[in-house]
This record gives sequence, structure tokens and C-alpha cells, in this order.
Amino acid sequence: MPIGDPGGGNFRYTTEGLPEAVFMATVPCRNIDGALSFYKGLLGMDVLYRKEGEAAVRRNNATLLLKVSDAAGIDTGIFLGVENPYDLHRRLVDEGVVFVKDPTRAPMGVFTSFRDSDGNIIHAIEMKAEIRP
Repeated sequence: MPIGDPGGGNFRYTTEGLPEAVFMATVPCRNIDGALSFYKGLLGMDVLYRKEGEAAVRRNNATLLLKVSDAAGIDTGIFLGVENPYDLHRRLVDEGVVFVKDPTRAPMGVFTSFRDSDGNIIHAIEMKAEIRP
């Protein structure tokens, strides 16, 4: 009998309890003020909360937890969905943001990669992307 089955083993799983989305991702930073300046000021994210050593920011469905850590300066593996990676690239280049990958077509769609104020690599991909072999 499954642990959570009060019906004595007669329950059949379909999609109950399976992941539906990435709710939030953590980005390491050296200090909250610098990270907020980047994510709020340059990426237009709203501050949900701020406390000692961490803050949460959101824009539409993208929520990031900025957390003070010695691990800052990594490839986060985070892909933010954007309308157009070329527009993001142009906007952030004008602000002096360092890009590690200019907009490029890949199997998942057009994406670009840049460094935040702590040197973390953040990726951005077109939201309308379709997987192509």
C-alpha cells in the first residue's frame, strides 16, 4: 500500500503531485544591494521581499531568490524566458553588461548568455521556442 493512500492501495496515480513549473531559482550574490541594482534596475524585476542575506525578485512568471554566498560567479544554468533575445542583448549591451554568448539559434530556440553584477552567467531564451532536433 502506498504511504499516502488512505484507501488501502486502490488509488491509481495519474498526474497528481508531479512538477508543473520551476517556481523559483536561487542566484548566489556577494551583496544584496549590488544584486538588486542589477536585477531590479536592469532587468526590471520587482522586489518581493528583502531580509538579511537574501531577497526575492520577480518579473511576470520569473522569480529569483538572490542569496549571499561565496559561490557567486558561477554558470547558474538559469534560462529566463524573454520575448526576443536580440532585444534583450541590445538593451543590456547599451548598459555595459558583459555577454558570454551573443544571440544564437540552438535546438531549444534563440538564446543568449550574460553575466550579472556578481559574474554569474544567466541565460535568456525566446519564450516561443520550439524544440528542434
